Amino acid sequence: MPIAVQLPALSPTMKEGRITRWLKKEGDRVSAGTAIAECETDKSNLEIEVYDDGVLLKLLVAEGAFAPVGSTIAWVGKPGEPIPETAPPAVTAPTPAAPPPPQPVAAPRPAPVATPIAAPAPVASAGRVRASPLAKRIAEAEGIDLSTITGSGPAGRVVKRDVEGAASRPAAKPARRAVAGVRPPPDTLPVSGMRRVIAQRLTEVKPGVPHFYLTVDVEMDQALALREEAKAQELKVSVNDILVKATAAAVRAFPRINQVFAGESIQQLHTVDVGVAVAIEDGLITPVVRDADQKGVAEIAEEIRELAERAKKKALRPEEYSGGSITVSNLGMFGIDSFIAVLNPPQAAILAVGKVEPKVVVRNDAMVIRKMMSVTLSGDHRVIDGAVGAQFLQILKGLLEHPLRLVL
Repeated sequence: MPIAVQLPALSPTMKEGRITRWLKKEGDRVSAGTAIAECETDKSNLEIEVYDDGVLLKLLVAEGAFAPVGSTIAWVGKPGEPIPETAPPAVTAPTPAAPPPPQPVAAPRPAPVATPIAAPAPVASAGRVRASPLAKRIAEAEGIDLSTITGSGPAGRVVKRDVEGAASRPAAKPARRAVAGVRPPPDTLPVSGMRRVIAQRLTEVKPGVPHFYLTVDVEMDQALALREEAKAQELKVSVNDILVKATAAAVRAFPRINQVFAGESIQQLHTVDVGVAVAIEDGLITPVVRDADQKGVAEIAEEIRELAERAKKKALRPEEYSGGSITVSNLGMFGIDSFIAVLNPPQAAILAVGKVEPKVVVRNDAMVIRKMMSVTLSGDHRVIDGAVGAQFLQILKGLLEHPLRLVL
């Protein structure tokens, strides 16, 4: 009998998606792994695949229309096979004010896709390497064995960027990537009676996640000098890049801040992944720099630029903006002196960063001018307390005021 193609949850917060374009038409033959549609989610634009061989019997959602997660959007089966009499999915008509994004001239861009609801996560079938159609074509053209590539998509799926990376990467780099790809799971720590009461009482006072806020002023003269030195070496490094590196180093030095609240337990994370708030046309997204503590400032700068560019095109994979240890939100480039940021769940801390500007300060009983920057930490009071946040900020302040420590 025909098999229903359901709209999968393509991001952790996705409730519905808009079919921006059908890549296949009714009557086309498809096979497992074939991308049949492009879908716009609340975070990015991704593709929907089928997981069975057959013919695309019926498309149930018009281009530009919305459908809820889990609803049937198409049917796949044998040619001429009758479609079950079921109610069509609840869809919303296309909105003229939100046209589908422009499509590239080249072949459709494959992107990772989550497993459909009620379907097991397919890793491989009968020894077949799970890869997107475009990834397979590139691998064939480059003479690359797909079985030697570690996929970065959901369920280990090999996508375009994996194959392109393998084609351009020196022989020594795959081993480093394989090691870096092994991400240790967090430790589950018991919630003490005191911590449980704190979480309950503070949640009553401030529903949801009880925030607290700490602010520190940082001298940025040395950090700016480091940026100018990088510029002289023709390296594109911003103050924000240095800040992300310093934040990662501070988290590594003070792992107590690297925890998340998980209801009946607290998760102690072992990797340092820093989110970077990026403003996009219709909201905010926080791509994550993985293992930021192990990367240099220049490498972080390049990665942030690449993530930010794809974020603005809504082309990030779900795993590229999920999780993380802490987030950096910088509005200094907009002339903001200081502000308070709302936590990015499940993280327990976020930094709100203001502009760098000359100020008169007192040093050794004398008034001098220093380039100052305000940093405000918002903390999840269920997980960390003021003293913990204060210790973390002192470490961060020391690294920013003496940035040579970041490169030694």
